[in-house]
Amino acid sequence: MSRLASSQSTFAQALTDPDRSAPTDVRRPGSNQAAQTKRFDVYRNNVAVAAIDTLRDIFPAVLKLVGDEFFQATAQAYIDHAPPSSPLLFQYGDTFGAFLDDFPPAASVPYLGDVARLEFARLQAYHAADATPLAISALAEIPSDEVAAITLVAHPAVSLIRSRYPVVSLWGASVGLASSDDVDMACAEDALTVRPELDVDTLILPTGGANFLDSLLEGDSLGIAAEAGAAAEPDFDLSAHLAGLFDAGTFERIGERP
Repeated sequence: MSRLASSQSTFAQALTDPDRSAPTDVRRPGSNQAAQTKRFDVYRNNVAVAAIDTLRDIFPAVLKLVGDEFFQATAQAYIDHAPPSSPLLFQYGDTFGAFLDDFPPAASVPYLGDVARLEFARLQAYHAADATPLAISALAEIPSDEVAAITLVAHPAVSLIRSRYPVVSLWGASVGLASSDDVDMACAEDALTVRPELDVDTLILPTGGANFLDSLLEGDSLGIAAEAGAAAEPDFDLSAHLAGLFDAGTFERIGERP
């Protein structure tokens, strides 16, 4: 590593570690370490404030669910645990959901991690590459005896969030898109996020739909994915599920065929 790269790395580590003193390379000659560290703490605090503000912007539903004071403390704990490693702050927070799952003060809101995953998936969908969704009519071009063997490639903006909680309803109520009276905490919800055009869509998948889509996202054939859906829902309707996924703009193309 070059001297410049080493200095930059040391500087970046010091910015996110309050236990480190000001790096030697940025100290002024003749000034004591305590004074230099105090001045450096100004920069360190600015980094923390920017990271917390970023988390507020990315996770508004989480913020709404726990309140500002709790979110502030939680965000600071997360920054200490996993400080930003990229200047692209919209990519920060990918592990926030997992962090919340194991964060003892959040034990009373066990669904919080899933809500965070959903919010982060929506952000990634917003920034995903543009692509024209595949129309269901493309299946008509496949010989009927070969349809079960095809694979479907997901649109770049697609994410699947599986939850034991009503994650979509909780998110919707928190951001003002639905009423909190409509949230049934006994109802699990699996969410599809996708951005077929300009707006990010978040949809609740019907029973069996998450198993079906998850199998397709793993690269399984349509036939195998249908079996996965039927294993979760005896009355699984392949045609209805396919139509719903195509209407949502879930797929970009048919995979390579042997």
